[in-house]
Amino acid sequence: MTAGQRALAGVRRVRVGSANEPKVEAVRRAVAAYAPDARVLGAAVASGVPEQPVGFPEIARGARTRARAAFDLGGCELAVGYEDGLVELDLGSDGGIERLNVGCAAVTDGVRMAIGLSSGFAYPPAVAERAARERLPVGDLFDALWRERFPREGAPEDAPSARGEGNIGKLSAGALPRSEYARHAVVCALVRFLHPGVYERSGAEGARGTA
Repeated sequence: MTAGQRALAGVRRVRVGSANEPKVEAVRRAVAAYAPDARVLGAAVASGVPEQPVGFPEIARGARTRARAAFDLGGCELAVGYEDGLVELDLGSDGGIERLNVGCAAVTDGVRMAIGLSSGFAYPPAVAERAARERLPVGDLFDALWRERFPREGAPEDAPSARGEGNIGKLSAGALPRSEYARHAVVCALVRFLHPGVYERSGAEGARGTA
């Protein structure tokens, strides 16, 4: 048994604050490395943030709110919230403002709260700028653009890419599907639970801290 498996040996059920299957699958795959017998169950909960989060604080708040709401459903040892959003990076003379999608995972056991981030990728500027300005879901805008530019590949109106390979799956030509993209954030959040002795009160707030 690995150190990670020992740390999560008591985890039998994990709740995810979303019914989105790629998000649930991301958590399932992340947890399986340490608690292979744990059941991972998704449930639709409110994020408490705008439908299109902008900025790290808002993205993290949405993930934490989802994690708390999922844990409050009961019957689990861990709960996970995951939220995507846009962050701005000023590249100056190398390109001005770049808006990157970043995913945030929050994991709680009802006492501790841990945060992990995904990698970031840039959306097409017209899509990202409008999403940030008007707070419209960037995924919907991207799907519309993709259908227009690549009609044979675009997701049907009733099958948004957020429930399949994801926008990063399309942009990476299948190399990085959404579930794998989100899994990285969940694993990064879990490190606090894998090594609790070195993370004791290191600055992260408790699960019931201020949102």
